[in-house]
Amino acid sequence: MAGKARADGEGSIYPYRSGFCAYVWVDTPGGEKKRKYVYGKTREDVHAKWLKLHQEAKQGPVSTRVPKLAPYLHYWLEEVIKPNRAPKTYVNYEVFTRLYINPFLGDRRLDRLNLREAQQWVNKLPTVCQCCAQGKDARRTKDKRRCCAIGKCCKQAPAGRTIKDIRDCLRGALNHAIREELIHRNVVALVSLPTIRKPKRQRWSSDEARTFLESAKNDHDPLYAAYVLIVVMGLREGEVLGLPVESIDFGNEELDISWQLQRVQKELLHRQTKTPNSDDTLPLIDVVTAALRGRIDRRNRDKAKAEGWVEEGLLFTTQYGTPIEPRNFLRSWTARCAKAGVGYITVHDGRHSCGSLLADLDVHPRVAMRILRHANFTVTMEVYTEVSSEQTRAALKKLGDSLR
Repeated sequence: MAGKARADGEGSIYPYRSGFCAYVWVDTPGGEKKRKYVYGKTREDVHAKWLKLHQEAKQGPVSTRVPKLAPYLHYWLEEVIKPNRAPKTYVNYEVFTRLYINPFLGDRRLDRLNLREAQQWVNKLPTVCQCCAQGKDARRTKDKRRCCAIGKCCKQAPAGRTIKDIRDCLRGALNHAIREELIHRNVVALVSLPTIRKPKRQRWSSDEARTFLESAKNDHDPLYAAYVLIVVMGLREGEVLGLPVESIDFGNEELDISWQLQRVQKELLHRQTKTPNSDDTLPLIDVVTAALRGRIDRRNRDKAKAEGWVEEGLLFTTQYGTPIEPRNFLRSWTARCAKAGVGYITVHDGRHSCGSLLADLDVHPRVAMRILRHANFTVTMEVYTEVSSEQTRAALKKLGDSLR
């Protein structure tokens, strides 16, 4: 009599093609009972997979059909992110998926992606020039090609902060796959990331900020009030451009901040601020009140002169009532820096200067957190620790005097 072909308890393991196959009856996420198969070249390999599958089946539902990463990410973007997150978040995640995730991991099945592959993917991202990968320089006319297309790679690879954002995107997708019971752990959450160097922020001194604002005021710049809101009250660019006229309460001397204007791909969106922490009602001080009254007067004059005024309800508009494009606002800011004779800083660094000036004036960090509407107190303290060179010089002089 022939001996046993299978060991005890391995009745579901049998020869299959050039190897072996096994199955386990599992409960699916949909509530059905189905067979789930595992394959391998040797009985030992299949037996190990079979035992692991038995363990998974005991822990809860197991999916019998696990998609590859690329189609799953498409589903996640369209059905989870797009309806439930900010439009800009969806756009960023779509770019991350298309340029940085799918080309490297898109063909991997969700349940077969392992930590080593995920780590190798993260390690490779800083070495891949996106100008080469996307053919940016090659699409230019021959007389305008300047780097990758002529053998002078510009090494346009993502920086450490961008790599973290890309990792976070994929981690979020795999966390959702866990909730859908397609996989049992998120290997991407375990990868090591490159060290992120925070960019050194530029800031204006009190004199530079005053010079900038006085230059705009003396030239009757139509965006003077916008500059005041950024430098004096720490508003973000989108919050300034999306500010409705009705958000100003001169009677109670308050300003309601709850809207923003954003350019997302081909759409200019007037929408609520990203998080509830960004919403607030701040008290107005005299310089801000005067600037806002002047802006409303100018807006009324533009409205009276315009033949085809478009009423959008916004405080800052073109001379025809339409919203101001964020890119055009940046051009005006850059031009004003040059006219004022102060060093150029970004609009966001103008807001950052507000925080630094509050620190110079010894305003309590909790008060500054309220003014800047930071969601995390740590962010406010990071601004406060970047003291000005004047403060540093004064502290060193004080220390020297004490030692003397």
